[in-house]
Amino acid sequence: MTSFDTSPQPAVRRALLALVVVFVMLATTGWTALRNQREATPLQASLSAWEKGRIAGHRLPDPRSAPERLARFFASLSEGQRTALARRYPLAVGNMNGAPVSLRYRANRIALGKALGIERERVHDSRLTPAGQRQAARRTDRFEALLRPGRHILAFDPSGPGRVAEVLGDLRTAERVSVVVPGADTDLLTFQRTHRRYAAPVGMARSLYAAEREADPTTRTAVIAWADYTAPSGLGMDAATAMRAEDGAVRLNAMLRGLPGNAPVSLFCHSYGSVVCGLAAPALPDRVTDIAVAGSPGMRVEKASQLDTSARVWAMRDADDWIEDVPYLEFGGLGHGADPVAAGFGARVLSAREAEGHSGYFVPGTDSLRNFAEIGVGAYRAVSCAREDDACRAGLSGTAATGRA
Repeated sequence: MTSFDTSPQPAVRRALLALVVVFVMLATTGWTALRNQREATPLQASLSAWEKGRIAGHRLPDPRSAPERLARFFASLSEGQRTALARRYPLAVGNMNGAPVSLRYRANRIALGKALGIERERVHDSRLTPAGQRQAARRTDRFEALLRPGRHILAFDPSGPGRVAEVLGDLRTAERVSVVVPGADTDLLTFQRTHRRYAAPVGMARSLYAAEREADPTTRTAVIAWADYTAPSGLGMDAATAMRAEDGAVRLNAMLRGLPGNAPVSLFCHSYGSVVCGLAAPALPDRVTDIAVAGSPGMRVEKASQLDTSARVWAMRDADDWIEDVPYLEFGGLGHGADPVAAGFGARVLSAREAEGHSGYFVPGTDSLRNFAEIGVGAYRAVSCAREDDACRAGLSGTAATGRA
């Protein structure tokens, strides 16, 4: 009598494991992705006021217009008119892709000043609980830090957990632009940290900016710490699905299309940020030459070729990164697809030696940061591969400071 093996196959077992994890998360955290804010936010109020506004007797353009159209509108204005709009609608202008970056910096300083005044009052508001007052104090500290001289805030939204993006370097004259896309637990309060600073977007971007300048002092670079999407909080349902990443991908592409100039752009996507970059990939502007992911739970595809992008795809994972243990599959909308460092995925796999776990990829002195910097300046032949066959450098030229290799 022939016996049959009725045990589940590996893929099925992983799918069942993923479902068990999901049910546990549902029981403990609930469907947090379905919670919606009902009140109009300060940004929404500023956009609504913009939609009703006029300049020189003419209606203002739809703030949701393509960045190219908004860029033409601002170019048609005098400096005084642009300044007046920034003062009248600071949050709208500060978050408007297509507006001149210098005007956005100015508008966001105005918006930050107003938000800071509100939080300072809340710190001493007796109607708040002690926890609410402490939260206001933390937000006060964050806004004060963002307002320090020399900081260039490209986007700012104080509502809810908050969103923000900051620029290091000069976007208008940069020959190479890098964008750091962070993962879960990123918001206004965690945008910058004193402890574990290289696990926060500002620390990541500053570390990358310094490493790029060291890798090639002759190439003018700019780095954007981009936390301008609502990232998942913790490892609940939001992190297990693509809901947050779908909105983030739209926002990322809009920001990229609003950047000045035509310098090549590299994306550096950490953890859940790689889900955002994977979903953004098919619509990326042609100037995006590289997508590098670190500690990725997946990019919502089974192979790099399915990202449908002309950008080079790089991947790395430290040997001690706990993300290796997540189920690399997508099942009923849960999970994020294949492992980007797997041989069959088709990414160029980089060394992450000395990265020390899930949050250490941007720490100075690591292979991971050095590799990011070499990609950022276009020195592709200088990267260190994860495997001895040097396959990650195959077919690449030495340096491409202003174009694709």
